[in-house]
Amino acid sequence: MQIAFIGLGNMGAPMAINLAKAGHSVKAFDLSHDAIAKVVAAGGQAASCATTAVQGAEVVITMLPASQHVESLFLGNADQQGLLAHITKGTLVIDSSTIAAATSQKVAKAAAALGIDFMDAPVSGGTGGAIAGTLTFMVGGSDAQLARAQPLLEKMGANIFHAGGVGAGQTAKICNNMLLGILMVGTSEAIALGVANGLDPKVLSEIMRRSSGGNWALEKYNPYPGVHENAPASKGYAGGFGTDLMLKDLGLAQDNATANRASTPLGGMARSIYAAHSLAGHGGEDFSSVIKMLQKKG
Repeated sequence: MQIAFIGLGNMGAPMAINLAKAGHSVKAFDLSHDAIAKVVAAGGQAASCATTAVQGAEVVITMLPASQHVESLFLGNADQQGLLAHITKGTLVIDSSTIAAATSQKVAKAAAALGIDFMDAPVSGGTGGAIAGTLTFMVGGSDAQLARAQPLLEKMGANIFHAGGVGAGQTAKICNNMLLGILMVGTSEAIALGVANGLDPKVLSEIMRRSSGGNWALEKYNPYPGVHENAPASKGYAGGFGTDLMLKDLGLAQDNATANRASTPLGGMARSIYAAHSLAGHGGEDFSSVIKMLQKKG
C-alpha cells in the first residue's frame, strides 16, 4: 500500500518504520532531516515536503504535536493552501496526533466535502510501544473507515478500540492522559517520600506495584532513575513523552471539562504541577521527570 507519513517524532518515526518493515511503501516527511533519514534507513522513502509525500498515496497518516499544527497542515491559512487540496479523492487520512476533538471534527468536515475520509486515531503506549508495535489506538470514525484502517493499525499496535464517531478517539485519549498525568504525580510523590525515609526505590516500587497502589508507571515507566533500565528516567529523562506534551494534553482535558461543565479537580492540579515543572526548565524532558520537583532537597 502507498502510505504518506507526516510527523516523525519520538512516536511517529517508529510507527512509520513498522509500516515499512511490514512491506508497505512509506513516503515520509518531517521538518527534521535526521528523522526522515531514520525512516529511509529502515526502508522508507524521503519526501521533500508534505505535498510531495501525499502524491499517489492511498493512505495519509499524520502524527503532529498539537491542534494548531493539524489544522494548519490540512486547512492551510491566508498565505498557504491546505494539504487537503492536494490529497486524492477517496484517500483515507488517519490522524494519530493528540488534539482537541473539535479540531478533528472541523478537519473531517472539510475533508468529507472533498470526498476524503478523515478519522482520528490517537495512541497510547509510549515510545517503547511505538517501537515494538504494541500501541493502543483509540479510533474516532465510521465502521467503514475503521475497516480500511485496521490492517495498517495492526502493524503499529496491539489494541484497537473504536470509541465512536470522529473526535471520540481524541476524547478517549485526553481522558487517558489526564489519568496518566495524575498517576505519574502520585507515583512520584510516593517514591520520593519513601526515598526521603531511606527506602530503596526499587524495593518500594516493587512493593507498591504488587499492592493496591499498582499502576502503569510502576509497572512500565518508573520515574526514579535506575529502577527500569529502559525507562526515560534511566536515560536522563531523554526521549519518551515530553513534559510540555503532557502539559498540552492536560490543558485539552481541562478545556473539555470546562466546556462540558465536568468536575476534574485532580486533573486541574496535575496541570498546575506540570506547568510549574515546565516553567522550571524541564519542558523538554520526559514527563516522568516531574519527580524532580517532589524530591527532598539536600
